[in-house]
Amino acid sequence: MGNKKNNSGIEQVKDPRLTQRVPRGEVIILFDGVCNLCNRTINFIIDRDNKNIFKFAAFQSEAGQNYLKKNGIFSTELDTVILIDNDKFYKKSTAGLRIVKELKGGWKIFYLLIIIPSFIRDFFYNIIAKNRYKWFGKSDTCRVPTKELQDKFL
Repeated sequence: MGNKKNNSGIEQVKDPRLTQRVPRGEVIILFDGVCNLCNRTINFIIDRDNKNIFKFAAFQSEAGQNYLKKNGIFSTELDTVILIDNDKFYKKSTAGLRIVKELKGGWKIFYLLIIIPSFIRDFFYNIIAKNRYKWFGKSDTCRVPTKELQDKFL
């Protein structure tokens, strides 16, 4: 797997296995399905995804587990959101900023934070990630999408 940074400093990881599993044009968000903060964030994204480009899978779901195993993403990475956009995947603050860039409303402005080096952004991301269960709680089970949202989940 070769890592490289594009002009905006975003780390892109190209992995030919990803292009075999993610249909072109589909953007997938993998998240911690038992984390209350993560579930609220997914609801927030769904409410503002007016382009209807995001699909979702909890790490703990069958689809999420299958995707993680097939692509060699290991448990040490489960303290982050993972954004898969065609043959690239992003995690932590970079994933979050790329997501807000696609949302309706003024949320796009936060994408400007991409100019801050990722090691600085991720320092703050990691503080929240480490304390998310303590601060926001944890559910005993993963969310089950409503009938209206089933097509958004893998």
